[in-house]
Parts: sequence; structure tokens; C-alpha cells
Amino acid sequence: MVVLSMFLNTLTPKFYVALTGTSSLISGLILIFEWWYFRKYGTSFIEQVSVSHLRPLLGGVDNSSPTNSNSSNGDADSNRQSVSECKVWRNPLNLFRGAEYNRYTWVTGREPLTYYDMNLSAQDHQTFFTCDSDHLRPADAIMQKAWRERNPQARISAAHESLELEELHGCVCATASILLAEEEATTIVEAEKLFKQALKTGEGCYRRSQQLQHHGAQYEAQHRRDTNVLVYIKRRLAMCSRKLGRTREAVKMLRDLMKEFPLLSMFNIHENLLESLLELQNYADVQAVLAKYDDISLPKSATICYTAALLKARAVSDKFSPEAASRRGLSTAEMNAVEAIHRAVEFNPHVPKYLLEMKSLILPPEHILKRGDSEAIAYAFFHLQHWKRVEGALNLLHCTWEGTFRMIPYPLEKGHLFYPYPICTETADRELLPMFHEVSVYPKKELPFFILFTAGLCSFTAMLALLTHQFPELMGVFAKAFLSTLFAPLNFIMEKVESILPSSLWHQLTRI
Repeated sequence: MVVLSMFLNTLTPKFYVALTGTSSLISGLILIFEWWYFRKYGTSFIEQVSVSHLRPLLGGVDNSSPTNSNSSNGDADSNRQSVSECKVWRNPLNLFRGAEYNRYTWVTGREPLTYYDMNLSAQDHQTFFTCDSDHLRPADAIMQKAWRERNPQARISAAHESLELEELHGCVCATASILLAEEEATTIVEAEKLFKQALKTGEGCYRRSQQLQHHGAQYEAQHRRDTNVLVYIKRRLAMCSRKLGRTREAVKMLRDLMKEFPLLSMFNIHENLLESLLELQNYADVQAVLAKYDDISLPKSATICYTAALLKARAVSDKFSPEAASRRGLSTAEMNAVEAIHRAVEFNPHVPKYLLEMKSLILPPEHILKRGDSEAIAYAFFHLQHWKRVEGALNLLHCTWEGTFRMIPYPLEKGHLFYPYPICTETADRELLPMFHEVSVYPKKELPFFILFTAGLCSFTAMLALLTHQFPELMGVFAKAFLSTLFAPLNFIMEKVESILPSSLWHQLTRI
């Protein structure tokens, strides 16, 4: 203990300044790294390393126990469920690249689509617009390569080359006109003209392949491709009519398309129909469509849930007052509207902030993740105007939507009307949405313990360094007193040991 006292007496104030300053610097660097890792990956690096690597070494996992085997099976089931819930879907109301997305880029200099989103679109195009027998037809063979091309200008050039072959050799290829309408046309009018040109070619191909579809697997695959092409063209033509103000014409085209191809639900044409009917304020027909598609056996979407909530809110929102409701209680119609809003918010909790304009909207991506921020943007982008048109609907939403979270306090562990909220939405949405957009996260993640700990440690050591630099003598006295108090129990034990052990033995031990 005498040696320790001598060592403490030899320490100068500069040593304490250097010690506290170095500690503050190291803890600050750890804090910065932890914060960056948390912002990028949503978890603490130290915590992840501890759970993934240190816990198994310390015996925290017992692979031999049947309980853990059962829980691992449960984890596998939940993982399979989360993967299925985090499936990325084609946005049924996606914009036109040339006439809308590219114009946004020309004006703002920002890219509204991510590489991941465009790569998914390329895969969709290859699935819908190509088949194994394309290599037998020169124009289709060129388009088969065009859909795989990453460079937009190369795709457009290949489409023009395919059309030239069509003129020279009488080849027919509707997909070349589709590509030009989507990516080269700079206005909706130009895109509509190209889609009408594609429609003539597509209908001819569809009729020919329909007659030959039973002659073999090759003809059947070609007919399936021609069906996809025809449905896609007609749906995009209906969307052109909707964007050009011919909404009734768009509704008729969508209804005819759904009657002609009732089994093709992959395009979610009913969502296009719902949006067009809402624009016409034809709420009775909207309710009829919902009665067919808002079924427990069919997959849900934000469009289905929030449109149902809008219709319920429309019946009471014009006379709704939170003060009056708190005095007299909610009526049956108001209770139904509030429950519909809670149901919609539970399905996708990101939508209300966009409808209430608490977050700024961006152009919707070409693909969406159900229950995610991307779906919320796609829904609000097209449906915000319909909520504004219904008097008091946004006020009712504003007063009631946060009550949903009291019903499901642990959304990742259990749900109320739907499955628990999937944990993978944030990661997938960050891939689908551009970098300049701040992704909405639900539920809000609390800061990990190690970030708070390193922040406190950094602040405390920085304060000690500052005080030691300003008051070196006084802080030196405090440091010596603190260390003396810290080592007081050790000093007491050493004195007891010295009094018990013989002096000769103690002398030999100290020499060792």
C-alpha cells in the first residue's frame, strides 16, 4: 500500500488530463461507430457481437435441449412467415418511366427509382413478356435481349430495331411498342399512342396463340405470354385515360378487362378500378368492389383497408366532433368508422402521416412492400385527394388513428386483426425507396443500451478532462482521494494478512 501511495504522489496533473482526454476520445469514437451501425443496420454492434459470438462461448445456447429444438422450429416458422409477408409486389398504379419518372429527374436532378426497384422490374418484364420460343422469331429474340439490358438507351435502340424488323419482314412484336411507351415517350399522350399501336399487334398475337395453345407446351407458354402482354397493354391504356381526365372511359376499360380475364389477379386491377371510381365519387360502386375483394380469404392491401375506412368515415365525418363525442360517447356509426380506421392503421401504420401531411410525399416506387413505407407512399400519392374531398374524413383520422397503438402495444409479438407486424419491412423499404427519403420505421426502435452507455461515458470523461485542465491541483487531490477510497478495502485486507502471517513468510512472499 505504501508503494501505491508513492505511485499516486508521483502522478502529475498532466497525467490526469491525458488519461481523461484519451478516455473521452476513445469512448467518443465508439459512440460514433455505434450510432452509424445502428442507423444503417438497426441494431447495436456490441450487442450483436455479444449475442452472436460471446454468448455461445459462454454456454448460453444448449442445442441438446428439446425445448430449444421446439423454439428453433417456432423461429423457423416465424421466419418463413416474415419472408412471405415481406414479399415485394408490383405497384398496380406505378408511373410511366419516360413521361413521369424521367421528367422528375430532369427537373430535380434526383433519381426517384433505386437500382433494386428497377432490377425487380426487369425481372417482371422477362417473366411477363418473354417465353422460351422467342429465339425462333427475330423481333422477339431482340426484345428478349432488350429486357435484360441495363442501359435504358440500349433498350430503346433494341425496341426500334425490333420495330424495323417488323416493318421489313412482317414480324409482329407488341412488346417493342410497350417498351417505347414506358421509357421513351415523354408525355402520356405519346405513351397512349404507342400503347394503342401495341394493342393492335397484341390482339392479333393473342388470337393466333389462342388457337394453337393446345398443340404443345411451347404453344401454351407462348399463349400465356401473349395473354400477359394483352392484359398489361389494356391496363396501361386505362391508366392513360385516367391520367388524361377520361375517367369514365378508364372505368369501363378496367371493368371489361376484369370480366375478360377474371383469373389474372397478379396485376391487382381492382385497385386501379377503386381509385378511378373514387375520382368519380361513385361510392356505391366502390362499396360493391370492396364487398368482393375485402374478403378474409384474399390478401389485403392498404388500398383495400383504407378505402373501407374512408367509406365508413364518410358516413359520420361531416358532423364528427371530438368534444361532443367525449361528452355523449360514440354512436354506432362512429364506432364502426373508428374501428375501420384502427383496422387500416394496424395493417399499415405509415399511411396516416402521409394523409395528414405530417411527412412529405415522394414519387411512389415501381414495387411496394405490403404494410411497409413504400406501400404507404404509393397509396397516399394517389388517394390523398380522395380523403380531402370527403369533408371531415382527415379530421376523424387525425383524432383516432393513434388509438390503434394502445390496442397492440407489442406489434412485433402479436397482432389484433392481422398477423404481427413483420420485422423485415425497414430493410426492404430502404432498398425500394431513394436515399433522399427518410424511411418511416414502425415500431420506433429505442436506442440500444450500449449507445446510451458510450454517450454517458464520453460526456463524463470529457467533463473530467475539462475540469482537470482548468483546475489541475484540485482535481489531482480529488483523484488521489478517490483512488485511496477505492483501494481502502484492499488496504484493510492486506493489513489483516500481514498481522496474521509470520513476518518471515510475508518477507519471502513479497520477494517472490
